Amino acid sequence: MDAKDVVRGYFDALAAGDQDAVWNAWAEDGSSWYAGDLPISGTWQGRDQVVNGFLATAFAHLDPDREIGLRVTNLFGEGEQVFVEWDSWATGRTGRPYQQKNSGVFRVRDGKIVSMREYADTQHWERALVAPAQA
Repeated sequence: MDAKDVVRGYFDALAAGDQDAVWNAWAEDGSSWYAGDLPISGTWQGRDQVVNGFLATAFAHLDPDREIGLRVTNLFGEGEQVFVEWDSWATGRTGRPYQQKNSGVFRVRDGKIVSMREYADTQHWERALVAPAQA
C-alpha cells in the first residue's frame, strides 16, 4: 500500500470516528510529536500512547455533543514521507470555538504509520480548549 494511501485512510478513519481503523493505521512502535506546552505536547511513543494518550487527550478537550470535523486540504509525499495539511474544527468543553489549520509530516513503513510530527497554532489550541475564560 502506498504511503499516501495509508495516511489518507488514517484521516478518513479519524473523520468517521472509526477507532479500529485509527488503531490499525499505527505501527506498534509508532510515535507522535506535538509542539508547545499543552496537554497533548511532547512525544507519545508506541501505538497505545498515540491512540489512547495523544488522540484521547486531544478529543477529551472537545465537546462530544457538538460537531467535530476535519478535512484534508493537501497531501503529497514520496517514498515513506507524507506531508499533510488539514483543517479541523470543534467546540471545546470550554464552550469556545476551535478552528485550526494543521500540518504534519508522516513516515509510513510496511503499510503502518511509524511517526507523525504535527504543527499547528498552539496558542489557539490553548485559548480555545484549555485556558479559563477571560473576564
